[in-house]
Amino acid sequence: MRRRSGKGKAAPPVRRAETRVGERSVRAATPTRRIELTFLPGLKQTVEAEVREHLPTLRDVKVVPGRDDAVWIEYPDAWGRLLGLRTVVAPFAVLTFPVPRPRSLTSPDHLGTIARTVGIVGKLNQATPPTSFRIDAAGHDSPTFQRIAELVATETGLEYDETDGDVVLRFRPSAVIKEGWDVLVRLSTRPLSQRTWRVRDLPGAVNATIAAAIVRATKPQPGDRVANLMCGSGTLLIERLQVAPAKFALGVDNDPAAVADCTANLRAAGLRDRVQLVEEDLAGDGWAQYGPFDLLLADPPWGGLVGDHATNDELYPLLLDRAADVAAPNARFAVLTHEIKLLERCLQDTKSWRQESSLSVYQKGPQPRIFLLRKVN
Repeated sequence: MRRRSGKGKAAPPVRRAETRVGERSVRAATPTRRIELTFLPGLKQTVEAEVREHLPTLRDVKVVPGRDDAVWIEYPDAWGRLLGLRTVVAPFAVLTFPVPRPRSLTSPDHLGTIARTVGIVGKLNQATPPTSFRIDAAGHDSPTFQRIAELVATETGLEYDETDGDVVLRFRPSAVIKEGWDVLVRLSTRPLSQRTWRVRDLPGAVNATIAAAIVRATKPQPGDRVANLMCGSGTLLIERLQVAPAKFALGVDNDPAAVADCTANLRAAGLRDRVQLVEEDLAGDGWAQYGPFDLLLADPPWGGLVGDHATNDELYPLLLDRAADVAAPNARFAVLTHEIKLLERCLQDTKSWRQESSLSVYQKGPQPRIFLLRKVN
């Protein structure tokens, strides 16, 4: 179902806060200070650490009851800062209404609050302004929610696109008050995990928020010499360089299509001139001449979309050996894999690497693990 509607009059704002867009001041309605941040299960501590670092005025980060993929914060400052979070999938403004059923949200006051918050989303995303919205709710195709969709379209001038709308409106019984309903408004027009620089993709490419979590675990240093082994389309490499500069950065892959995709993504991220790309097999010697490296990153094939389990039996020991060959003393090595038992066996057999930590992540099926290794000198 797709409807188009004209713009309607917005209700008067209940409270206003000043934000900056370019050089001009914009007075924007701020109907709530409660923000919910969603993430991939397993990354809670990583997300909390990033949020506290990114938002230094923040007092507390609290778990959303019954959820392992969301936390909430009270954040009264400019919401635009939330769009800079790297390990978060999406930030939502939470509007809480003391109404017993969704039908009551069609009142002018409540609808006006929702519409004003949708308007803020437009101001926050001027580079990719929203043209549509969708409703995420149990029974979203019921007459009540269809009526809400019609009214929101009229109030905002946005098209109702029930499958791929830019602005997401999520409806649920309130997590804050009894006999109430929450409306969560996504503050980004697309999930934050959909990086703008990712103009090329490969099957099995690492999720960008997981890549950001891996990078944080390595404690990046500006003086690092970095190597991304089997770099694919470059997600790990780009996430590392966007967090901190590096003394030298190398990406190596034996697949010409992957190297081409990595080149395109590096250009889109404005990082092409900061990376040496080499098209070569891991067993080759050409790329190794650029070592030694202080930090190595790898997302080797899991045997699902890319590679196969039989090949991995040979690939994983080779990966650890070649990484050790080019590693500087005390070097860090971060590996993301779903071949957990295989990598653990390989680590037992090698004397070159010591496991410092591991972290499991859950992403709709696969449950990969991040291994942080340290070179044994």
